[in-house]
Amino acid sequence: MTRRPPIPKRPPRPATPIELRDAIRAEGLRLGFDAVGFAPAKLDDGVQRERLDRLAEFIDAGCQGDMEWLGERREERTDPQHLWPEAKTVVSLALNYAPERDPLAVLAERERAAISVYAQGRDYHEVVKGKLKALGRFVWDTYQHDLKVFVDTAPVMEKPAAQAAGHGWQGKHTNLVSRRFGSWLFLGEILISVELPTDAPEQDHCGQCHACLDICPTRAFPAPYKLDARRCISYLTIEHEGPIDLDLRPLLGNRIYGCDDCLAVCPWNKFAKAAHETTLAARPDLDAPMLAELATLDEPAFRKRFAGTAIKRIGRDRLLRNVAYALGNSGTPATSLPAVEHLIEDQSPLVRDAALWALSQLTGGKSR
Repeated sequence: MTRRPPIPKRPPRPATPIELRDAIRAEGLRLGFDAVGFAPAKLDDGVQRERLDRLAEFIDAGCQGDMEWLGERREERTDPQHLWPEAKTVVSLALNYAPERDPLAVLAERERAAISVYAQGRDYHEVVKGKLKALGRFVWDTYQHDLKVFVDTAPVMEKPAAQAAGHGWQGKHTNLVSRRFGSWLFLGEILISVELPTDAPEQDHCGQCHACLDICPTRAFPAPYKLDARRCISYLTIEHEGPIDLDLRPLLGNRIYGCDDCLAVCPWNKFAKAAHETTLAARPDLDAPMLAELATLDEPAFRKRFAGTAIKRIGRDRLLRNVAYALGNSGTPATSLPAVEHLIEDQSPLVRDAALWALSQLTGGKSR
């Protein structure tokens, strides 16, 4: 039996920089991204220094809390070419995850858990990464340009890159705001080794509005465009590993994973349409579940319940710590006390500590 000769590799398709940019944009939109923008990978010295200074100010003030990794690889974090010297262009990809209804409505249902919109469906890292890799394969297979793909996996400053690519601007709450999609965008990047025509950067359109600053329950914004993560509910419920400070626990309300307050009140959301990506839609069991039910989860049940979601990454003990705080804030002793008393017997010291605090809140400090 004779062996067939190998199929020769197809030579790269010739394309001008404009043709290549347009092809990448068209393919990104076909893959389901809502916006595709291009920015230079090379920053001028003034922009790089400004980014370094702002990051240094944030780190030196201790505003990163437990996120010590933010202080590492600062040069790479502020300049794409320090991360990959061959990079010539940043392709910034944005995916809309806007909810169908008001995400703040659940805050009034104190016996139910408020879970951040982005975490109610499939883990966005996997969704965005899959689309980015498909776009990267298209570029390599068709044009054979070197590239690197990123989605929360490397020290890339995604929001400044997105602003430079024209998607939006960093609002006073430090998150990206878009005139088309409001505050609801996931971001990913492709660094590519060819210089492409770039888009005009977006300008700041916050004006005199400060709704995002005013609504923050924990006053996590010491000034517009500045965040103290140590007081941010998203940081406290997700990144912070130990017990949460006593004075902040009542301010968590029923938020057990993340916080959407500053995002949801942005006036630019009036232009946002509900996300079309079905994998990001809220799962029924993650759409305002009962706190008392979540309090019963052991390790296997936790893993099964949150498989494929971003919530699984924080682990069972940290989630049930948050559930215990929310039960303590519920103001419903009749239905919440049995769940709290169950958690007092938990094997995790972190959960037990939170449950004892919740018991004190529900009983007015009286032991049972």
